[in-house]
Amino acid sequence: MNKSIILIAFFLLISCNNKDEKTPISVDKTVTKISGKELFEGKGNCIACHQAEQKIIGPSIQEIAKIYKEKNTSIVSFLREESEPIIDPTKYDIMKTNFTITKSMNDEELKALENYIFSFSKNNN
Repeated sequence: MNKSIILIAFFLLISCNNKDEKTPISVDKTVTKISGKELFEGKGNCIACHQAEQKIIGPSIQEIAKIYKEKNTSIVSFLREESEPIIDPTKYDIMKTNFTITKSMNDEELKALENYIFSFSKNNN
């Protein structure tokens, strides 16, 4: 009886080990898409000064999108502080405080933020 139990346990152990070895490891290869809206309203804190259709502290998102599209200028370059302000230079000093946030963002985040802003353009060319 003991030999039978030992043999059964042995075969179960072997079959479990073989099963684990044959089971492929699955790797989740999905890419997490960064939401420009989430960045705008969250990490970027842009919503504190910019609203969709009206100017509060800074210009509206629609105005930003319109002017940057008309001038074919990069919002990303501005957020990296690599280009001059083109909409309201008098508010530039206020905006400078947020450059510490935008400069910490990676390229994908900045591009997502730019795409989100451009989505407010009434002329989405």
